[in-house]
Amino acid sequence: MNHPLRILAISGSLRQSSSNTTLMNAIIGLAPHSMTFTTYTSLNDLPHFNPDLDTDNGPLSVQHLRTQLDGADGVLICSPEYGNGVPGALKNALDWIVSSGEFVNKPTAVITASPSPMGGNYANASLLLTLEMINAQVSQQMSLTIPHIALKLSKDGTITDLTLKQHLKSILHALQQACY
Repeated sequence: MNHPLRILAISGSLRQSSSNTTLMNAIIGLAPHSMTFTTYTSLNDLPHFNPDLDTDNGPLSVQHLRTQLDGADGVLICSPEYGNGVPGALKNALDWIVSSGEFVNKPTAVITASPSPMGGNYANASLLLTLEMINAQVSQQMSLTIPHIALKLSKDGTITDLTLKQHLKSILHALQQACY
């Protein structure tokens, strides 16, 4: 590739002070200069998935998401776990992509972080199932669950856990290699 890798970063949380959005931004800060990131910030603008509206000329917010995904070389998803599953807004966004195919063979890193000791295992497993169904390229090296996230981030969004920082750098490296 002659251009820097274009990575679309998506937080699965709508919350303003989300630890997953903070984590996503910290991961972007760890990335090598050969990766450029666009943060998708319109999760809340997507209408509820409706197959009747799922057309080439569907809702503008859906067209925007699909265009951003289509233009990305890879995707980074950081998501919390709500009620032992994927947050509804993130699942809704993925539902809009099922028929259009922007995730087909798209290298995708999936990170779930939670204040619980489980680290978002259920959300991670569910996300992996959905991404597999839409043919995203997710390897074991590009998936991570992070328990007790609040203990691993400072108030200013710095990753304070050195082991976690190394794991995240490894995920970025795996994503970078998958994009080539």
